[in-house]
Amino acid sequence: MPNGQNNHILGDENIGALLWRLTIPATVGMAVMATYGLVDTIFIGHAVGPLGIGGIALVFPIQMLVMAIGHMIGMGGASIISRALGAGNAAKAERTLGNVVSLIVLISAALMAAGFMFADELLLLLGASEKLLPYARDYLLIMLWGIPLRAFAMGSNNIVRSEGRAKVAMTTMILSAGINIVLDAVFIFGLGMGVRGAAIATVIATGCASAFILIYFTAGFSGLSLRFGSLRPNFAIVRETIAVGFASFSRMVSASVVMVILNRSLGFYGGDMAIAAYGIINRIVHFMFMPMMGFAQALQPVAGFNYGASRFAKAKEAFKLSVVRATILGTVSVSLILIFARPILGIFSRDAVLIEMSTPALRIIVAAFPLVGFQFMGAALLQAHGRALSAVALSLARQVILLIPLVLILPRFFGLTGIFVSFPTASIGATSLALVLLAQEMRFLSGHKQDEAPA
Repeated sequence: MPNGQNNHILGDENIGALLWRLTIPATVGMAVMATYGLVDTIFIGHAVGPLGIGGIALVFPIQMLVMAIGHMIGMGGASIISRALGAGNAAKAERTLGNVVSLIVLISAALMAAGFMFADELLLLLGASEKLLPYARDYLLIMLWGIPLRAFAMGSNNIVRSEGRAKVAMTTMILSAGINIVLDAVFIFGLGMGVRGAAIATVIATGCASAFILIYFTAGFSGLSLRFGSLRPNFAIVRETIAVGFASFSRMVSASVVMVILNRSLGFYGGDMAIAAYGIINRIVHFMFMPMMGFAQALQPVAGFNYGASRFAKAKEAFKLSVVRATILGTVSVSLILIFARPILGIFSRDAVLIEMSTPALRIIVAAFPLVGFQFMGAALLQAHGRALSAVALSLARQVILLIPLVLILPRFFGLTGIFVSFPTASIGATSLALVLLAQEMRFLSGHKQDEAPA
């Protein structure tokens, strides 16, 4: 409820303290979620070998697509809910929650059906070789059953955060990750099920997380109630949810598209071993990105609530603090990677050729990572304020507008190294666009007085 204690904290508490209060559980939760991706890869690397790592790496773009659907609907709905709560419109917030659930179920079910119908064709499109295809198929055919569960867990967690309940969202992710890691050990090593065991563990763990969130919304623990009547689609809410959330969707789908292009390019310039090497690197980089997403997820409800309540100075302050903290985190992360790249990679595999190929690649790919925090916080702010087009443009800049052409062009001149150099080059270009878009938004916030209705 807008006047309840849980929503007052988004507007009344000190911004610095509030961001820490939301950022720490969000960041911990996202890092824990990324951990079980690392554990999957580590277990498969030791139990199956490089081909197993390559197989699950080929399926990762599909998992990214599912996550993108969940984030698009969840982040779009969360933006609407935060602004509705800030404006005191609890009825709209609850209608939005119901529409979020309906959208996730319908879209993810359609995607699951398509996956079963065209599994092999899809894997070949993703770059599967004759050797990698059996591993990728075993993993995919089980992962498909978890698509609605994963999308619901990802999307609804954003709604939980829009209420300011970051600890609940964190608990959900820790629960899922913990179950996944335990089951990984049982199915992969205890039962010797290889990549199929990793997939089964993930589906079960995601199902447990989905059940936990469903109980939260239906048993009175949330300030919002998931009612049967709110599941009925409302065109205006659906349109705004997709429009605002499309920035998250485009960012993650573009990452999925980039991975497909990368896998095909890696296979051409470096073979199956290069695909396996990037499979490990991608898990590490994904782990680095997750805390950044935690920062962005903490910023989004604070900025959205205060924007909806016409407290523009607080929205601006939240953005600036988030950028500083994310940049510091990015710098520390890169420093550790540059120093300890080889030992970190050694955790995943004992294969000397794989580690030798992965070490310089990892260092190159993460070189410009400190810039990513500014891009993520900028997209989160624009989403929170309902600036759909600007948020989409910023989200697409790095992954689509810059990275894809660079991945296709640079290897022609620099071979396999050119693929890896594309990443920091794209980050530098995307940061330039972020500076332009965020300068405009800062001028807008500075030019509006407190309690003036937002445009």
